[in-house]
Amino acid sequence: MVRLAYGGDYNPEQWPEEVWHEDVALMREAGVTMVSVGIFSWAMVEPAEGVFDFGRLDRIVGLLHDNGIGVDLATPTVVPPAWFYRAHPEALPVSREGVRWEFGSRGAICHNSPAYQAAAARVTRALGERYGNHPAVVMWHVHNEYGVPVLECYCETSAAAFRDWLRERYTTLDALNAAWGTTFWGQVYGDWEEIRPPRATPTVCNPAQRLDYARFANDSALANFRRERDLLHELSPGTPVTTNFMVSPTQCDTIDYWAWGREVDLVTNDHYLVAEDDRNHVNLSMAADLTRSVAGGGPWLLLEHSTSGVNWQRRGIAKRPGEMARNSLAHIARGSEGAMFFQWRASRFGAEKFHSAMVPHAGTDSRIWREVTELGAHVGALEEIRGTRTVADVAVVWDWQSWWAQKLEWRPSQDLDTRERAEAWYAALFDRHLTADFLPPGTGPAEAAAYPLVVVPALYLATREAGENLRAYVEGGGTLVVSYFSGIVDEHDAVHPGPHPGALRDVLGLTVEEFQPLRAGRTVTLRSGDGPSLEADVWAETVVTRGAETVWSYADGPAAGGPAVTRHRLGAGTAWYVSTRLGADGLDAVLAAASADAGIAPRDELPRDVEVVRRSGESGTYLFALNHTSADAKVPLEGAGTELLGGTRVAGRLAVPAGGVRVVRLEG
Repeated sequence: MVRLAYGGDYNPEQWPEEVWHEDVALMREAGVTMVSVGIFSWAMVEPAEGVFDFGRLDRIVGLLHDNGIGVDLATPTVVPPAWFYRAHPEALPVSREGVRWEFGSRGAICHNSPAYQAAAARVTRALGERYGNHPAVVMWHVHNEYGVPVLECYCETSAAAFRDWLRERYTTLDALNAAWGTTFWGQVYGDWEEIRPPRATPTVCNPAQRLDYARFANDSALANFRRERDLLHELSPGTPVTTNFMVSPTQCDTIDYWAWGREVDLVTNDHYLVAEDDRNHVNLSMAADLTRSVAGGGPWLLLEHSTSGVNWQRRGIAKRPGEMARNSLAHIARGSEGAMFFQWRASRFGAEKFHSAMVPHAGTDSRIWREVTELGAHVGALEEIRGTRTVADVAVVWDWQSWWAQKLEWRPSQDLDTRERAEAWYAALFDRHLTADFLPPGTGPAEAAAYPLVVVPALYLATREAGENLRAYVEGGGTLVVSYFSGIVDEHDAVHPGPHPGALRDVLGLTVEEFQPLRAGRTVTLRSGDGPSLEADVWAETVVTRGAETVWSYADGPAAGGPAVTRHRLGAGTAWYVSTRLGADGLDAVLAAASADAGIAPRDELPRDVEVVRRSGESGTYLFALNHTSADAKVPLEGAGTELLGGTRVAGRLAVPAGGVRVVRLEG
């Protein structure tokens, strides 16, 4: 891309051709630079097996090109046509309960189906041959939102593919039996053909088998992406190939995006606010930071979000005036090279006809359209930030596979929630005005050393290597904060030998003798000799310090008198452990102490919910200030600069109106 991307999914097949010319005129008025085309068009471009009709698509792509609008051209492999399923009903996925889903929505795919793989390759090759050198095509968009709405298929084809995957992973049945702990409940396998997918069972299925099946499903979809990507690399050399992720933990929990991020030419993401959350801008920032981290800190692109309400949440709450621009610019502040929407023109029919759009049902005489055109001008005014990188203060360790493992049945408490803890700790960092990168658990100490503070909100599954890396990080001078129920099991969901927390007990300088889940609604109080009293719920632990010092103790509850929050001096650094579920005030108190260890000064001069983020690169350093409150605010500036959205020079303190955004190119 040569410009910041601004536009959205464009589905002209839903409209008569006379509307297309109106569309492109409006796109030019709104400052649109790129649209995504063809995502759901398989039935249009291949109306019968092996019969292609590109007339409509030729005209669409040509019209966009003539008007200076780039095309993110999709392979429509998320929606095989009705004729395909009539010929290959076995390609429809089967649920864990043995129900074969039907045609009639989207994403109903068994990723291990040879018929699907062949058909996907055929339509991808046809598109690549026709448009691989078309000047309008600036990016290829494979499939759509892998893992949504279904990833795992439990059919016999998948069963055979799973056995092949296991043979490659374990080589021998002895190794598989050991990894899965099959001596428990007499599940030992004597022949590969005895192994089935972890379908519905009378009681809890082997958790190691469930975890491996999640990995297998992820790898199956990734293999299909690679097939399409490699075809497009061959037929359209030099044009980046992507697929749109849904990185936010609130939206997709079946894809290991650390693995997928290494396979795309450009990381792209779809993000939708949790509309009913009063502080949904915090989740937005977390999703953007996590997406940037999957991209290795480099350029990424917000490929979908909404202009206003969405129809698939419980309540399609409309965005307030100015909120759409603030959301868009928050993603850009955190590294996106533009802001794209679903979709360009609101649909009149189908499942998403009440989903907001750039051109709403109300038409161009509407607040949304006026804000769309204003935002297009703002995105154009920020062109010079392209290629700069968001500057992070701290890091958070996150792992999708650990989340998969912890969500399985029969954990010590149904209230253990990986996502909730990650969001809570991230919100605490956000409220201290700290920008976070995310790290996979295998990150080496040299890379982690770039961050004075690393937070581990929930890492139930942690390898020995991950524990050793975190220990080396602390010994080298880093400050580590670890939350409860972390370091418990290895990559096979087997408890680490010795006392909890297994892989992390050495770096933390303690052992956990017993978990102490709390009854529903119960709380515990934590007391410190020189700090505030804290309240916690859900969880407590019997902690035995083995080198760590106690900072807060349990004043009551099942672990009364014992350590609750500890600090371990190790080498040149410190490691903190929090053995209970703290609320926002408690998390802030711990982070204040850990930040002092890390040498991070408090940023008390910044008001709550006024977000300040920097991007920096060869073109300069840029400060984004986003006011998510209903009151005007002032942000201190180091020196002076030029405010890009208004063109004015600013110095000293930057005025940011209620609900507003300011972007300053700093001098010096």
